[in-house]
Amino acid sequence: MSTPMHQRKNTNSGNNSMYGRSGSYNRVSGGGDVERGGGRYNDTNANILEQQNNERIFELSEQVSRLKGLTIDIGNEVREQNSLLDQMGDGFMNTRDLLQGSLRRIGTMLESGGAKHMCYMVGFVVFVVVFLYWMMTHKGQSGA
Repeated sequence: MSTPMHQRKNTNSGNNSMYGRSGSYNRVSGGGDVERGGGRYNDTNANILEQQNNERIFELSEQVSRLKGLTIDIGNEVREQNSLLDQMGDGFMNTRDLLQGSLRRIGTMLESGGAKHMCYMVGFVVFVVVFLYWMMTHKGQSGA
């Protein structure tokens, strides 16, 4: 009976090795195991990988500390900006109250005084506008 082409006949009787050796592949001359040598190789690789991991961990910890410092700085800046905004809000509230009081007094003056006070107010506004115009043109000519 013939054997299929993809199978090989075992020509060595009692020898299971493909190369005709009857021993373990783990044995080398001198009685040492390849596994021990491979173990040293694996230990060396493990040490190298561990060192690389430690370097990466150190780099990451530096980046984390930089980010922590940056977030602390951002938090401080936000607190400062909030306090400035609160102060501006208080300033605007004071200005609003001042303007409301002035408008109320002007309204009271207009209701009680009649045309005479209205003429004074219009004359004052015209004077202020002319004065501001003169200041702008005079300052433009002086070159300052």
